[in-house]
Amino acid sequence: MEHAKRRAAILHEALPYIQKFSGKTVLIKYGGHAMVDPDLQQSFARDVVLLKQIGVNPVVVHGGGPQIGEFLQKLDIPSRFVGGQRITDDETMSVVEMVLVGKVNKEIVNMIQTAGGKAVGLSGKDGGLVVATRMKLEQESPDDAPPEIIDIGKVGQITKINPEVIESVESSGFIAVIAPVGRSRDGETLNINADTVAGELAAALGAEKLILLTDVPGVKSSDGWVQSLGVDAIAKLAEAGDVTGGMIPKLDCAANAVKGGVPEVHILDGRVPNVVLLELFTDEGVGTMITRGNDLKVRADA
Repeated sequence: MEHAKRRAAILHEALPYIQKFSGKTVLIKYGGHAMVDPDLQQSFARDVVLLKQIGVNPVVVHGGGPQIGEFLQKLDIPSRFVGGQRITDDETMSVVEMVLVGKVNKEIVNMIQTAGGKAVGLSGKDGGLVVATRMKLEQESPDDAPPEIIDIGKVGQITKINPEVIESVESSGFIAVIAPVGRSRDGETLNINADTVAGELAAALGAEKLILLTDVPGVKSSDGWVQSLGVDAIAKLAEAGDVTGGMIPKLDCAANAVKGGVPEVHILDGRVPNVVLLELFTDEGVGTMITRGNDLKVRADA
């Protein structure tokens, strides 16, 4: 009986959040360990189906860097990076599109449908969803010379999001699953950072929340794990050396989404089963929340 009471209390706690998010869009960037662990895959798929069932509109944007690297290795195509960006020539771009759109995307769609949902796999090329231009990287030169411009190939930076295709999918009762491949105005296929696509798309859709799944419990400062973070305080963490590696593009993505009108962005540990539900439907929440302002609050148990 006590166990049953606890379960009932959990449902009561969730009710106001279900009411709050009903009819709203929640964009989830799916990546990290949650994409490769079979148990976590099933847990994620069930969570997404549950959201749709109770009236929330989940949209999934996925990565696939490790899968791309593995396939390139099998084909004896070297993986080269500059400034964290994969140098993408014609041959590499063909593999990127094949793996992201033809393999990873369809696997996620199949997972969601196996869990009882209805999903549609898309790339940023479909319906003109993501329009981009080639990215150029600048590398500092010695002796105060002008920075060197590095051509990294078919890597894109977004110039426009056309969300109509996603809105159409949502209104038809389907869950959109999006691979981060876009096209230029000239029809060139471009590889785009998945975090960037997630942030820009969340803003374009007017999402209520953007959730970024990663392999750490959130943002970490020198004082511990950060519970809440205002976009104006991100620079302080960077100056202190607390923001490094893969967290840099995630916080850039979060800041752009908030500035674009998304009320809250959450960086969550995707290794925790049902972490999306824990964030959305419990009083305490988990991970790091990014909002407007200059707030910086560390968890009491950090």
